[in-house]
Amino acid sequence: MNSITVIPAIAAVVYTIIDIVKTACGGDEKFKRFVPLISAVLGAICGVVSFYFIPGVIDTGNLLVAIIIGASSGLSATGLNQTVKQLTKKNEEDDDDEV
Repeated sequence: MNSITVIPAIAAVVYTIIDIVKTACGGDEKFKRFVPLISAVLGAICGVVSFYFIPGVIDTGNLLVAIIIGASSGLSATGLNQTVKQLTKKNEEDDDDEV
């Protein structure tokens, strides 16, 4: 496994965790404001775990680069979440216009 497959894997893990926590919180607005920050921190943690416990997954010899790769993967999970949200929002508006 190389770092091209690690980035989507970390993003999928972070996306799943954030979605579970958002569902458990019941859509709390205070939590939603901190979702990008939490995603970056979770991604950075996943990057560190991948660097130390699964050697060779992230092709770097530097911990800082592994943290940056993880954090950027976590932030891409937030972007993916917003993309899905906007696409479903548009579809719901189209359905309301037809009625």
